[in-house]
Amino acid sequence: MQKMAGVAPGDQTRALGLSTVAFTTCFAVWTIFSILGVRIKQELGLTDTEFGLLVATPVLTGSISRIFLGIWTEQFGGRLVFTLQMLTTALACFLLSFVRTYEMFLLAALGVGLAGGSFIVGVAYVSRWYEKERQGTALGIFGAGNAGAAVTNFAAPFLVLAFGWQETAQIYAVILAIVAVAFFLFAKDDPAHAARRRSGEKPVSALAQLEPLKNIQVWRFATYYFFVFGGFVALASWLPRYYVGAYHLPLATAGMLAAAYALPGSVFRAFGGWLSDRWGARRVMYLTFAVALLCLFVLSYPETQYVVAGINGPLAFSFGISLPLFVAMTIALGFVMSLGKAAVYKHIPVYYPGHVGSVGGLVGMIGGLGGFVLPIGFGALNDLTGVWTSCFMLLFVIVFVSMIWMHVAIGRMEARKYPQLAAETYLSDVPDAPHPAPATGGAAAAEPRGGRVAPAE
Repeated sequence: MQKMAGVAPGDQTRALGLSTVAFTTCFAVWTIFSILGVRIKQELGLTDTEFGLLVATPVLTGSISRIFLGIWTEQFGGRLVFTLQMLTTALACFLLSFVRTYEMFLLAALGVGLAGGSFIVGVAYVSRWYEKERQGTALGIFGAGNAGAAVTNFAAPFLVLAFGWQETAQIYAVILAIVAVAFFLFAKDDPAHAARRRSGEKPVSALAQLEPLKNIQVWRFATYYFFVFGGFVALASWLPRYYVGAYHLPLATAGMLAAAYALPGSVFRAFGGWLSDRWGARRVMYLTFAVALLCLFVLSYPETQYVVAGINGPLAFSFGISLPLFVAMTIALGFVMSLGKAAVYKHIPVYYPGHVGSVGGLVGMIGGLGGFVLPIGFGALNDLTGVWTSCFMLLFVIVFVSMIWMHVAIGRMEARKYPQLAAETYLSDVPDAPHPAPATGGAAAAEPRGGRVAPAE
């Protein structure tokens, strides 16, 4: 394997380790409203739709900011941009503790949402330190910082109960500021930025960085990420509310069960990166969508009462998802979503090595918008239908459409690469030639018309 010139393994480990810690902290801050929002909902008497909007608002800023944060990282380097982004977010999180009205909560949530932009900064920064054969694994390890959602779902309820939600926001702000200062002091400029600074070369213009966004392939990657990341963020924020409302659990228990979903949806992203390096990102995406469809089908089924006309009279029974089964299904769903997140971002530095910031920023922005739109949709569906499982019905439709689009796109690419297969419309698989007929009387089978016989694949 070709090593990167002038980059020591220790520098790679330093960059990856510091970036992962910073991203984990940012992600914990980004999802803080999943816990604080429940207490704020109780204090302000919010509807489910209003609660969904509050939880989703930080995701909006975190999504939109990714496109320009990605471009700035390409221009000014991840070390500087990451530090400034974390310090700005820490200030917004601290000021959150002084807010009292719903409108001001929405405004404060926009500031806290800058934490979500950290992802593309880290992707652009980390990818510069690794050769392409190892980028999938490295970015998967970095992406495991999604575990910050599990940290918040597990720790924040206890902080809220012990100190109050205002003090919890201040604690988060102080921790993020400390991490920002430590990152700036111990991290190094990435090799590409350092080389450009030594040579005096000017940064690439924003317009040139945005040039690949005209490719439909980029938008297809973004659609996949809308589910695997946007759906993950949405459920990490929505599940505490779901457990409290649907299963009548206390907030601390709901937070821990939501963390059980978020943890595998985060830490196994490194495994997804490794699988993408070994198997290929396409196979990992097929696995992700297939398992997700199965899990979402089960989770979508609402508790139902049945009355059957029996021989001796009506027979009544019910069907619903028990709490243990629900938890198991969400954990499985989180696991395959973590694989899918890594698989999507395996493509970007390989296809667009000079535009990781802009392309990754767009894909991350669309995925993040899923985390903004979906909680609002979850709340609206709850208010409109009165069915708790409607959120999983919505996700099922999204996954189904994404899988069909991916399969059709792959089929078209194969048809362009192997145009001769287009004529073989009567075969489901295309060997070089039909299998030879069995030999009779010791003689070899006659060669079929139209060409020589080749062994079956």
